[in-house]
Amino acid sequence: MLAIPGRCWLCQLPLACPTWGICSCCTASLLQPLACCLQCGLPALSGHLPCGRCLQRAPEWDAIAYVTDYLPPLSTLIHHLKFTGTPSLAPALARLLLLRILMARREKRLHLPDAILSVPLHHTRAWRRGYNQSALIATPLSRWLGREHYPSAIKRIRSSPAQHTLTAKERKRNLKGIFRVEIPVAGRHMAIVDDVVTTGSTVAEIARLLKKQGAATVQVWCLCRTL
Repeated sequence: MLAIPGRCWLCQLPLACPTWGICSCCTASLLQPLACCLQCGLPALSGHLPCGRCLQRAPEWDAIAYVTDYLPPLSTLIHHLKFTGTPSLAPALARLLLLRILMARREKRLHLPDAILSVPLHHTRAWRRGYNQSALIATPLSRWLGREHYPSAIKRIRSSPAQHTLTAKERKRNLKGIFRVEIPVAGRHMAIVDDVVTTGSTVAEIARLLKKQGAATVQVWCLCRTL
């Protein structure tokens, strides 16, 4: 992807504020209202009450905020961030997530957490990629929201096949015993930042561990939520 300084990542028009990365018009097109459940993030008639799925079997986390579904053009930007060595995209994507979180605070009374965590990569995968994209998104978010970010709070203690290559059942089995919480979380409200949540197996396993160690609530913040 060709990046031109001072121009929008999507439409290439000049930016009023170069640090935004994505112009106001493209931002508005990405931040359309979402008809989804506040807790699981899946399609629902009301965004203010738990959906029928959550009433029957709630996810491990308490609330979710995401920019949009995993569709172009955002999915294209995420692909470039993860697989083409374009970490400079992270602040622009983090700003989109920030705007969605602030919208959720106004419209759905989403509460800000005490601390922000990022989904970890195994050290060998992080070494090959050169960075953890979730941590790159969480870092500016923590600064803008005035919340501490703990990039090493969740440790991936063994390597495993990439989640996107597995079925839903394989994803759950793939994550058993793979994470460890490295900081005290008892009584604290936490947010987990990831790039894409599909089945939710990864963030569910982390949320389960946080709740097991006494976390008061756990939110999930991501760029995209898929079915």
